[in-house]
Amino acid sequence: MFKGKIVKVILSRNANEELEYLKKVVREENSEGINNSEYQTLLRSISQKISLIKDNPQYGIHIAKKKIPVEYASRYDVDNLWKVNLSGYWRMIYTITGSEVEIIALILEIINHKEYDKKFKYRKK
Repeated sequence: MFKGKIVKVILSRNANEELEYLKKVVREENSEGINNSEYQTLLRSISQKISLIKDNPQYGIHIAKKKIPVEYASRYDVDNLWKVNLSGYWRMIYTITGSEVEIIALILEIINHKEYDKKFKYRKK
């Protein structure tokens, strides 16, 4: 509950595909006896951040409206965007919607730092 409302965290198809791929890699690593890798650390980081978002949907860093990529605005019809920094310089991008009784945090993407910089038009200096 956040401010008296139920909070749901939902993954877009894109974010779900990335998460499922990550889970598959981790399962394969576990079957090979690997129990501490970058993939496993990233998966734990995602799980932890999803829990934090459930507790407080505004947990992430708010992204200015003028920085919202056209792709997100047109594909998901978003007018607010948030990011969460994950391990290994990965990012989780989400938006918040809701009603009088619930808040929905829709995770749009889980992307690496290079893709994040490209999508948000940050330049290397």
